[in-house]
Amino acid sequence: MESHPFRFGVLVGGVAAADDWNAKARKIEALGYDTLFVAEHMDTFPPIAGMVAAAGATTTLRIGSYVLANDFHHPIVLGREAAAIDALSHGRLVFGLGTGFYRPDYEQSGIVFQSPGMRVGRLEEAVQIIKGIFTTTPFSFDGKYYTVRDFALTPVPVQQPHPPILVGGASPRILALAAREADIVGLNIRTTADGGFDPSSILAEPTAQKVAWIKQAAGERWEHLELSILCIHVAVTGDRAEAARQMAEGWVEAGFTISQVLESPHMLIGSVDEIVADLQQRRERYGISHVVIFEDKIDEFAPIVTRLAGT
Repeated sequence: MESHPFRFGVLVGGVAAADDWNAKARKIEALGYDTLFVAEHMDTFPPIAGMVAAAGATTTLRIGSYVLANDFHHPIVLGREAAAIDALSHGRLVFGLGTGFYRPDYEQSGIVFQSPGMRVGRLEEAVQIIKGIFTTTPFSFDGKYYTVRDFALTPVPVQQPHPPILVGGASPRILALAAREADIVGLNIRTTADGGFDPSSILAEPTAQKVAWIKQAAGERWEHLELSILCIHVAVTGDRAEAARQMAEGWVEAGFTISQVLESPHMLIGSVDEIVADLQQRRERYGISHVVIFEDKIDEFAPIVTRLAGT
């Protein structure tokens, strides 16, 4: 894989007022971040409305979902919404799609939380349908979970043949799906069958295993894939070892050592120079060039964006 230029995104939460949301989007744009991402959970800001509002408040910032939960939407309906967002934003959508995994979302909504295999199976069909309606008119599909008859998409997306699609995960099956079908592949923490998390999956060697699965499944697509990662902990500090120690102690149930914390691709800890060096080394080792952080760190992380974005 040839190295992709660094791009940086921000995963945002919610706000109480429209002016605050718009100001947040404009600040992210002004600081040089590439994409504003919105998650889809019952306790976060509704993603489709949030993306449209952010697009209207900015001019160059890309607008993305990290990620929309397939279980909460029919793929025809979701594909129409995505195409409309891309049209309304003049071609700035990054279309992130996942299965849905967080058990409280299902419990609060009354949607049945089914097995991982079934959820991934539906996502496999949904991605085929969404890409199909973007590229074929009329589009029909007969699958195990979905049936589509002679569907014609309107409006059509500005980005052709479709907006960039982001799919992520940690299991061989969903990463293989992402490798075959997505433009951006997210390296994520592994979720368990009951909706929990496996902390060990964010460490260096499990990350290398994920990349190996992606490369194997991608075939000739490997050279063109962009690898993305959500950094769950960012600390820009002059005392790297102490910050790592505090992180390890704060997540004591994970049992991480300080060296494991510092080596995890999901952690960015150190001075600006140290984090810049870590990101460059991780791009060399894993191919990761698309980095997403949480919004509470956008100011302290901005000097790193200034140094690396586009390089």
